Amino acid sequence: MEINQHPFALWCHWNALRGTNSTFLTETEVPVPDLAGKWVIITGANNGIGSEAAKTFAEAGANVVLGCREPPAWETHPAAAAEKCKELAQAAGHESTIEWWEVNMADLSTVEEFAEKWISTGRGLDILCNNAGISPTASKKPILTTDGLELLHQVNFVSHVLLTLRLLDSLAKSAEPRVVCTTSCFHFLGRFDLEHFNGEDGMAGDPYGNNKLYFQTWLCELQRRLHSTDKYKHITINGINPGYVNTGIWNNPRPDVRESWLDLGMKILKPLSALFGITPQQGSRAIVYAATSQEFGPNPDVQGVGLLGGKGGGHYINRIWEAEAMPYCTNDAARLAVWDRVGEDLDLEKRGLSDVI
Repeated sequence: MEINQHPFALWCHWNALRGTNSTFLTETEVPVPDLAGKWVIITGANNGIGSEAAKTFAEAGANVVLGCREPPAWETHPAAAAEKCKELAQAAGHESTIEWWEVNMADLSTVEEFAEKWISTGRGLDILCNNAGISPTASKKPILTTDGLELLHQVNFVSHVLLTLRLLDSLAKSAEPRVVCTTSCFHFLGRFDLEHFNGEDGMAGDPYGNNKLYFQTWLCELQRRLHSTDKYKHITINGINPGYVNTGIWNNPRPDVRESWLDLGMKILKPLSALFGITPQQGSRAIVYAATSQEFGPNPDVQGVGLLGGKGGGHYINRIWEAEAMPYCTNDAARLAVWDRVGEDLDLEKRGLSDVI
């Protein structure tokens, strides 16, 4: 397909709807292996599916770093989330290291500081979960961060690109390292609109969906590049859709959302999620499965990166089941275009990362 050729709307909406699958997943379906001695970083780990995944990792014996900002009053504080993880680890007989390291995805300087703090430990990183995110805003004008990027675009996507690239060498030190990115079934509702990549006025489609589409497309290109280098070819990266989860995202008190059409949407979705949504614990199983299952681990038979049934990662995982992603993810030109565009947003050449992979 051509980059500017959008798939049929009916196909996109059908696949987005499939992402709301509320099948209850048992521990038998999502077994968690012994993770003693493994190191895990998970962003956005103080609430929702990130918090539940962190608990699971800790209970399985992993050492966990919760990458979170200093939160607003309505969220669980990361220190409390870390303490809960410690309690679960100890109750399971583990002496795991559980820590909260501050990082604000709306400030690239803190992402750099977080990465440098990790690199300075000299440790290998086994699992990186790029999970932090925010819901759409209702502002008619882009809300820009101190880095000059649109807020949602930076928090949900660009900052995780920077974090992943900075930590590639640490991931490479591990035997079977994995990167799990929370993308979403909403990527089927995105529009491939690189002229408005940073959320400028006039963007076509849903900004949240666009953002998730770029993230899923970018990670497919990263996987292709990982496989092309001896140093990084054992690293696996996949995108996951956690499902329609009943979390605080539907109860958003941000000033730009209140008294807006988006606030009305939130009020509608909140009771619906309570009726039909899965719990955060169930949603977190998508992260855990992608991070630990044999099905989505390293595979020496590298072929068809990003393709349904292909080997070598770069997949879209709908909860725990591999699914077809938007066609852009398997389009060489589209993947390269997103790769180059986010590189411009991050000024990777100035950061010394333009040739990292």
